[in-house]
Amino acid sequence: MIRKWLRLDELTFDREIVAITIASTLLLLVDYYYPLTPVNVVDGLGLYLLIPLAMIVFAFRRPVREYGFTLGDWKAGLAITGTAVLIMAPILWLIGRGDPAMQRYYAWQATKILPLMTFLDLIGWEFFFRGFLLFGYEKKFGVHALWLQAVPFALAHITKPAVETLSTIFGGFAFGWVAWRTRSFLYPFLIHWFVATFTIIVAAGLLG
Repeated sequence: MIRKWLRLDELTFDREIVAITIASTLLLLVDYYYPLTPVNVVDGLGLYLLIPLAMIVFAFRRPVREYGFTLGDWKAGLAITGTAVLIMAPILWLIGRGDPAMQRYYAWQATKILPLMTFLDLIGWEFFFRGFLLFGYEKKFGVHALWLQAVPFALAHITKPAVETLSTIFGGFAFGWVAWRTRSFLYPFLIHWFVATFTIIVAAGLLG
C-alpha cells in the first residue's frame, strides 16, 4: 500500500544518466569548495578529465570515443574551428577592450605561459561538458542534450563578468553543437582555447 501510494514502481531510472548527473554536480561543487592541490589546473584535469574518463571506462564499460574522445569528423571540425575564430576575434576585441569588468578579471592572467595554462585549464573543462555530459545525455535525450549540458556550463560561470556569464547559455549550446556535429569534444576545445587566450591578451592590452 505504501509502495503504491509513493508510486515507487514508477521510479525507474537509467543508471548511466543518474551516475552522470550526480557525478557532474558533485565534481563542480568539489571544485568550487575544496581545492585539492595548490594548482587549479591540476584539480581541473583530475576532476573534469580523469574522473569522467575513469567512469566511462571502468563503470560504464564503454569506449571513450562514444563520449567524444576521438578526432571525429576532422574536416568539418577544422572548418568550423577556423570559421569560429574569424568570427569571434573582432567580437572578443571589442568586449575585451570595452568592458572594464573583463579587463579587471582577465588582465592579470596574461603570463608568459598563458597558452599552456589555458590549454591545461580547458582540456578537461571541455571534455566534461562537450564529451561526458553531452554524449552521456544524448543517449537518453537525443539533441536535447545540447541544452542540458549548456545549463551547468552557464551556472559554472557565475562570479565571472556579467557580459560573459549571460552569454554562456548560448555559447554552451554552440560549443555543444560543434561537438555534436563532429562527434568530438576536440573542436569546441580548440575554439574555447582560442577564445580564452585571446580574451586575456586583449584584456591585458598586449595588442595595443
